[in-house]
Amino acid sequence: EVQLVESGGGLVQPGGSLRLSCAASGFTFSSYAMSWVRQAPGKGLEWVSTIDSGGNSLTFADSVKGRFTISRDNAKNTLYLQMNSLKPEDTAAYYCAKYPKPAIDSYSDLEFDYWGQGTQVTVSS
Repeated sequence: EVQLVESGGGLVQPGGSLRLSCAASGFTFSSYAMSWVRQAPGKGLEWVSTIDSGGNSLTFADSVKGRFTISRDNAKNTLYLQMNSLKPEDTAAYYCAKYPKPAIDSYSDLEFDYWGQGTQVTVSS
């Protein structure tokens, strides 16, 4: 059974940092691209970042570029999202998601096959 379990969310002041983790199990983690997707209150899903299976290709939404970084430890079956210089508009539920291939085919048509349950990030003073 595929499981994705996020952790690391919480309340942080503007300008602060958080590191999210996503523990994966039930599949060969090192064979698939992984992504972070977020959903702000009352809004739709927003793709945040993707890392390919080998950790060599990283992509970011313009809204987080230069502030967030994605990484993975294939030996530990864990995905990370380091979030720095957080802003109130980063407040959202953050989900990790598994892509069914080692790398993204097309960013215009992202379809993930498994999702975690999400972890809440709140940026507020």
